[in-house]
Amino acid sequence: MSSTPVIAAVDGSEDSRRALEWALDAARRRAAELRVVHVRQYAAWGQADVLVAGPPDAGGDPVLDEVRALLRDRPDAPAVEYVAMEGVPGAVLPELGTDSQLLVLGSRGRGGFASLLLGSNGMAAARDAACPVVVVPRPGRDGSTSRAVRAVGEHGGGPDGPGPRVVVGVHADSPDDATLDFAFTEAALRGARVRAIAAYPWPVQTWSAPGQPVPPPIDEDAVRNETRSLAEGFLAPHRKRHPDVRAEVEALPGDAAGHLVAASKKADLVVVGRHRRRLLAPASMMGSVTQAVLLHAASPVAVVPPAPPQE
Repeated sequence: MSSTPVIAAVDGSEDSRRALEWALDAARRRAAELRVVHVRQYAAWGQADVLVAGPPDAGGDPVLDEVRALLRDRPDAPAVEYVAMEGVPGAVLPELGTDSQLLVLGSRGRGGFASLLLGSNGMAAARDAACPVVVVPRPGRDGSTSRAVRAVGEHGGGPDGPGPRVVVGVHADSPDDATLDFAFTEAALRGARVRAIAAYPWPVQTWSAPGQPVPPPIDEDAVRNETRSLAEGFLAPHRKRHPDVRAEVEALPGDAAGHLVAASKKADLVVVGRHRRRLLAPASMMGSVTQAVLLHAASPVAVVPPAPPQE
């Protein structure tokens, strides 16, 4: 059994129950312990700057009692630990990732605004946690986004085929090895294939000063082939480590978010990376593509923190 647990964040909502089922399956596949955590929100007059409360006593917690009853007769359930905490969930949940291999939560918990597709707790965990975070959406999402993003996403539907599929976004300019490693590992655990999507900007805007000759047009086929070639190179070491995982690369024009959201309709999981911290932006960042996928994807979404910089 793996020494690091899979964490399911629960709050009694239907969203968290869906996340719990996903986490149960993930723990079984990884031969890992499942840690079910309920973060009890401080009262309005409590100290919001204190992140966690006293000892993690799970006794007398009705939310955890409900989960215990749900899992009591599951013959295939992994080892389960129940933990009750107090604090601000948006601050506590990311901290749980420091000693876990995966954090799973619903797209919106109890008390969220009905108009929000992703709650603040999910956004905070996906942005700040040290481990990969899986956000399980509500059923009924159709993978639609705004008109502009939907248009680029519909440029190409991608190859169809039977069986489970893990979709991963590949940034040809600055790929992150941790994101690809997570996607291939998850595909191997699920007996799934990998669909890697590398988007390139198109059409390319060209500008010239008055009186200057207009540069020759850029050949889209050349841009597409170069993007695909780069992506194939990034996938090569992962294919070598996972020879049983079938992987296909698609180079598609336009914004990556639209393509990934469209691909989520037929995916078991979409995997996206999180931005590295930069000198002038030291805070954790997700990026517009990752945020759009979290808001609109029809399938669960895994947000993977970047690999630590090599010394």
